[in-house]
Amino acid sequence: MQDSTSKHKEEDPEKELKVTIRPMREEDYDMVIKLWKTISGFGIRTIDDAKDGVVRFLRRNPGISVVAQQEDGSIVGTVLCGHDGRQACFYHVCVKKELRRRGIATRMVKTVLDTLTAEHINRAYLIAFKSNEGGNEFWQRQGWSFKTDRNYYEMYLNQDNNTIFNQ
Repeated sequence: MQDSTSKHKEEDPEKELKVTIRPMREEDYDMVIKLWKTISGFGIRTIDDAKDGVVRFLRRNPGISVVAQQEDGSIVGTVLCGHDGRQACFYHVCVKKELRRRGIATRMVKTVLDTLTAEHINRAYLIAFKSNEGGNEFWQRQGWSFKTDRNYYEMYLNQDNNTIFNQ
């Protein structure tokens, strides 16, 4: 996966926002979890989203997940994504609140989809909470299909892997 850099104007036209989309690395974890904890309504799992869980996920799915990084090194967006050889699942797609609606999420998602296509993955899915109006609008604008013809089931294999939602 190649890095993707472009400039987007901030509200102050004299200032440009330069963001690079690049593969997420293990050493990004501290900045990534810090960002995730700032996202209102975001669910963080106590085991899966701990450092060991994220590192295991990245190693299992090398080069697929991405971050959006500013020139100062700060991480302002993430997409955690993996696949099983047939289909991919998107997790933790987010952009720092004050930088939203500037194309960062669109660029991250496109980068991940391009990587998945190169790996011959033909389908991707995600779960967006009903209460996440902005996220649901984003996915619809991106051309993702809302499915009403199926049920979603889950089974917890580790009862200690709790989801804690940010306020």
